[in-house]
Amino acid sequence: MNLRTAPLARTGERLSKRIMALAQCSRTEAENYIEGGWVQVDGIAIEEPALRVQATQNVTLDAQAQLQDHAPVTLILHKPPGTLDGLNEPNGPDEPAAATVTGGGTKTAATANKGASRKSASPPPARQLLQAANHCANLHEPRLLQRHLRHLQAMVPLETGASGLLVFTQDWRCARKLQTDMTSMEHELMVEVQGQISDAALQCIGAALRRCDAPVSATRFSVSSSSPQHSQLRLAVKGAHPGLAEYLCQSADLTLLALRRIRLGRVQLGPLPVGQWRYLGYNEKF
Repeated sequence: MNLRTAPLARTGERLSKRIMALAQCSRTEAENYIEGGWVQVDGIAIEEPALRVQATQNVTLDAQAQLQDHAPVTLILHKPPGTLDGLNEPNGPDEPAAATVTGGGTKTAATANKGASRKSASPPPARQLLQAANHCANLHEPRLLQRHLRHLQAMVPLETGASGLLVFTQDWRCARKLQTDMTSMEHELMVEVQGQISDAALQCIGAALRRCDAPVSATRFSVSSSSPQHSQLRLAVKGAHPGLAEYLCQSADLTLLALRRIRLGRVQLGPLPVGQWRYLGYNEKF
C-alpha cells in the first residue's frame, strides 16, 4: 500500500464529505473508511478525513471496503545496536541513567556512557525505524495504516549498545501488563563474548549472581555456543536489568562483544531482521 500523509489544503471539499456522497453513508462511516485506508485520492491512499480535495481530483472507495473497529496495535522492533530505546523521549534526547546491580553492598555501573559524549552526539532513536518501508509483513496481520505508526509508547528498557526485541504500543492494556508484571516477566538475552567460556568463568558468573539482589540472583545461564574466537552465553532473568550482562562479563574477566534480547515473557523475537518491525500477533501474549 502506498501510504502518504498529505498536507491539508485550505480550500476544497472535505474528503469525508466527498465519501459521504460517494458511498451514501454517514460522516462517522465515511471517516471510518478513510482511516481504514480504503480511500484513494488520485491513486494515493489517504487516511486524513479532514483533507480537502478539489472537484477535479479523482476520489475512489475500494470495492472491498469494510467498516472496522480500529483497535490499538502493538509493534515489535528488532532494535539495532547504537540506538535509543525511546523510553526517555518525552524528557529529552539524553539516555536515562542505567540501573545498577547491587549485592553485598557493592554497586556496579551499567554500560559505560560518558555524559559529555552523550550531550555532544546523542545516538539516534530506534523509533525512527517505525516506518512502512521497514515493515516485515507476516500472514494474519492487520492492514498497515498510518494510524498504526502514531502515538506509540515505548516499553521495557534496552541498553543503547544492545540489539533485539523492543516493544512499542498504542494499547493501554498491553502497556499496563508490561508495567505491572515487569519484575516477574522473564527476559532472555544472548551475550556474545570474545574467546571460549571456561568452567572457571561460569563459576565466577554464578558467584557474581549470588551477590546480587533477588530476582537477579535467580538468573539462569548456560553456554549456547563456544569457539576459540567467540562464544555465546544465554541469560534468562526476571525483570529489566540494564548493565547486568556487562557486570557478569567483568566478574568473569570476559570481553563483551554484543548483547541481544531474543524473548520477552512469551513473545519471541524470531527471525525478524535487524532494523525491521512487525505487529504483535493476535495469538501472542507477553
